[in-house]
Amino acid sequence: MAKILFIDSNHSALHEALEAAGFTCDLQYTWDRKKILQELPAYEGIVIRSRIKIDRELIDHAANLKFIARAGAGMENIDTVYAESKGIRCLNSPEGNRDAVGEHTLGMLLALLNNITKADRELKQGLWLREENRGTEICGKTIGIIGYGNMGSAFAQRLAGFGATVLAYDKYKKNFSDRWVKEASPEQLFDTADIISLHLPLTDETRYLVNREYIQKFKKNIYIVNTSRGEVVKTDELVEQLKKGKVSGACLDVLEYESPSFEQLNPEQMPEPMRYLLQSDRVLLTPHIAGWSYESHEKIAKVLAGKIRVLYGLE
Repeated sequence: MAKILFIDSNHSALHEALEAAGFTCDLQYTWDRKKILQELPAYEGIVIRSRIKIDRELIDHAANLKFIARAGAGMENIDTVYAESKGIRCLNSPEGNRDAVGEHTLGMLLALLNNITKADRELKQGLWLREENRGTEICGKTIGIIGYGNMGSAFAQRLAGFGATVLAYDKYKKNFSDRWVKEASPEQLFDTADIISLHLPLTDETRYLVNREYIQKFKKNIYIVNTSRGEVVKTDELVEQLKKGKVSGACLDVLEYESPSFEQLNPEQMPEPMRYLLQSDRVLLTPHIAGWSYESHEKIAKVLAGKIRVLYGLE
């Protein structure tokens, strides 16, 4: 059977399932780009997360490549258009971490609206501040979901029972209203939303979508939640709108200043807007962990293994 190169570490369920199906899995998590380019012609498949960019140069070295599999949702580190033009299938696994992202998004929003992390920090410093930590309810609010794929729909499902009006806009989908959400236009969101939650891939079209001009289109002051990709939001203009009060608060699991591998925050790219986010009580930050649960780690592996087996006609 085919040889598959694993460039990034993944849950063992992935390579174990593929080996059980007859594939040869080569786990090479430390190979650098030069070594990968040298060895790639021997493989029919690559399994990655975010460590290496799969660009034209790498694809051109992959004479026998049939698929590129990303353990996760985002595909921005793969030149998918060029790969597909070469007959290489590009696979991802958003079904595996949709539940984790849905829960984390809701958790962040609840924590911010109810001052949970702020109150916890203050209490541990001996401060008993009740009025200063009076919360805001989700009930009665209008929540706008931007992007209604696996992640956006998972968040919508978890909002059921909170008594909110949940609207969603997806440029590439139509007629998707369901029991969880009502399809809406951008104009409806601008007119009615109290909270917006971003569930978009990073593309040339979505990079810095949420900027000063976009934020100012909303009639109300809004809360912004981003668990998609950091560069969907222009951070300096978000901070500007936080200072002006147009943005009441923000939950950010992803940051513009993350390293391309999402594994760290680059200290050399810590401008003033980031320092503001770190110090603000109206901003809740987590280190790109929305989809990072124990359960999703395994589910991503199983979803991806299933898609590879289907590609080879094995199920």
